[in-house]
Amino acid sequence: MSSTFFIPSVNMMGIGSLDEAMLAIRKYGFRKALIVTDAGLAKAGVAAKVASLLAQQDINSTLFDGAKPNPTVSNVEKGLELLGRSDCDFIISLGGGSPHDCAKGIALCAANGGHISDYEGVDQSAKPQMPLIAINTTAGTASEMTRFCIITDEVRHVKMAIVDRNVTPLLSVNDPALMVAMPKSLTAATGMDALTHAIEAYVSTAANPITDACALKAITLISNNLRLAVRDGSDMAARENMAYAQFLAGMAFNNASLGYVHAMAHQLGGFYDLPHGVCNAVLLPHVQSFNAVMCADRLSDVAVAMGADIHGVSPEKGAQVAIAAIRSLARDVEIPAGLRELGAKLNDIPILATNALKDACGLTNPRVADQRQIEEIFRSAF
Repeated sequence: MSSTFFIPSVNMMGIGSLDEAMLAIRKYGFRKALIVTDAGLAKAGVAAKVASLLAQQDINSTLFDGAKPNPTVSNVEKGLELLGRSDCDFIISLGGGSPHDCAKGIALCAANGGHISDYEGVDQSAKPQMPLIAINTTAGTASEMTRFCIITDEVRHVKMAIVDRNVTPLLSVNDPALMVAMPKSLTAATGMDALTHAIEAYVSTAANPITDACALKAITLISNNLRLAVRDGSDMAARENMAYAQFLAGMAFNNASLGYVHAMAHQLGGFYDLPHGVCNAVLLPHVQSFNAVMCADRLSDVAVAMGADIHGVSPEKGAQVAIAAIRSLARDVEIPAGLRELGAKLNDIPILATNALKDACGLTNPRVADQRQIEEIFRSAF
């Protein structure tokens, strides 16, 4: 089976990489940036810091701080409108997955025209997006380096999965110094999001030796560092390891894709506007329990990557050890125990399941499910 590997052309990692990125941006010859971020980062002065660093390189900028936690069609349209009035020749996304995805939607429509919903699905665009440089401030989504863009259609109450090689950023920046200010809850949620990426990519039907290596290393780094990063946000070693972990997980799922955890979590986010990482964390052990009959050996590898000693046990037992380790990590970083705590409603399960089965992320899940089985997984997670 042939494979294609997607990744941005340039990726800068580690403490101090933001300053290095500014020199790289100048060398591209760009004149003016649209900085796409959220209101929190704008209020905290992070966007102003980036604008100042750009100005030192004689690059002007305009700020769009309208990216919501689950970016919507409306967010993309407002950003496009500002872009059209601002004479910008490139876009910078600043933040976590929400600003990155919002910026991707803006950049894709700016180059291809039409409505963002035109690009739902896989490789629906004709041309590369407007040049996008992604500066990351969280350790979870890996949206700064993937070909995935998730936008909420507020009319249909669904999250559109746009999987398109043309939304891959030109340059990604992961400077752990920008991640120190993340609160404990966001550190936990984004870290569990990264774990979900790695595990779903590892058990994916599209996995290959490259994605396997990335996924397993990411799982180990997350297992060893997420608790530390949540406990002490100023632990720079843990922050840097989590930055590498989420990037490795991104390399894995950007190419092997995902599974039913994401397909189902997208519906919870679109329907209730819930935080994506938390939804993934709650659903992850339940979906892997469903998958275990098809990929027990792979889940046993996950158990080993998470530090478990499963020498001499069967793959089936190893899979259960992995699921227990996932639950233990989620509990230790104070992820809610179930969907009921998040405000989800049992009566909504049929429509949530119907929409989940339409999500492109589910295509590579190792075990195929029908409507009834997806509904059962949702119920088990309550």
